[in-house]
Amino acid sequence: MAAIKQAFVLGAGLGKRLRPLTEDLPKPLIPIYQKPLITFALDHLIDHGVKSFIINTHRLPKTFEDLFPENTYAGHSVKLVNEPVLLDTGGGIKNVQSFLGTNPFIVYSGDILTDADLEPLIEEHFRAQNDVTLGLRRNTGLGAGVVARNGRIVAISNDSNPAENFDYANISVWNAEIFRRIPSHKKISFIPIVAGWIGHGGRIGGAALDDGKWFNIGSRTEYFDVHRAISKDKWRPGYVKNAQWSNSIAPSAIVDPSAQIRGCSVVGKDCHIGAGVVLDDTILWPGAQIASKSELIGCIVRARKTVSGTHRNIDI
Repeated sequence: MAAIKQAFVLGAGLGKRLRPLTEDLPKPLIPIYQKPLITFALDHLIDHGVKSFIINTHRLPKTFEDLFPENTYAGHSVKLVNEPVLLDTGGGIKNVQSFLGTNPFIVYSGDILTDADLEPLIEEHFRAQNDVTLGLRRNTGLGAGVVARNGRIVAISNDSNPAENFDYANISVWNAEIFRRIPSHKKISFIPIVAGWIGHGGRIGGAALDDGKWFNIGSRTEYFDVHRAISKDKWRPGYVKNAQWSNSIAPSAIVDPSAQIRGCSVVGKDCHIGAGVVLDDTILWPGAQIASKSELIGCIVRARKTVSGTHRNIDI
């Protein structure tokens, strides 16, 4: 199989639907069982042969610098490119042209979590000699609506449409030819670029990635859905190599023996759980302090927050 060695991972979103969780962290950095969301994308891509990454950022760029202090991840190069003004997906791709050069590259959204096999997508790109190959999923109700016939995309729009065949799965393969088609220094989605290219002879293909789990983490409901899949369904992406990743209580957390940790609750590193505390389907980010006899049900407590009393279904 032909290999693709570089990827552009989208990290510049605003995460508005996840506020207030995204006030302190960009959405791609929110923890999933204590592991930053974007690192699942990197692990997934490494598992399929990618050697270097470019990540665009916008809000709170220092949080990305803190996560990748030596511009590396698992021994692979990471280049952070900040967008002071958001450029959207097409403008973001154009903005990193000088780093990607002339070789094919994968674009992968930093706010999804999936264990879908990417080999069919990569293989189809080279087999069909496409300019662009989009990963597709059926019936997600999210992303761009795509009409595909025999592996060739014949129509694409920004709005998901139940009457259309597929939704864009936020993973795709691109040839450098795309750079000629995107204007410089302009905020623009790649959707109209690709849609226009279809009408001018562009070889725009698609490959279904319907196997495995696929989460688009855009709301607290979807955030909890991932944690429930990990806790109750024992779901674990095969590319995550750390055997301790899905432990519900971090080794550095201090939990009183009388505390009760139930459901899909997660206790992050350096948290302190007092006597008689009840946590039910509650996620604690690093450093959270829960006072004795507190009860939290369906809550998310952000990093280093102190909580007391009884709370249900809120973000703290």
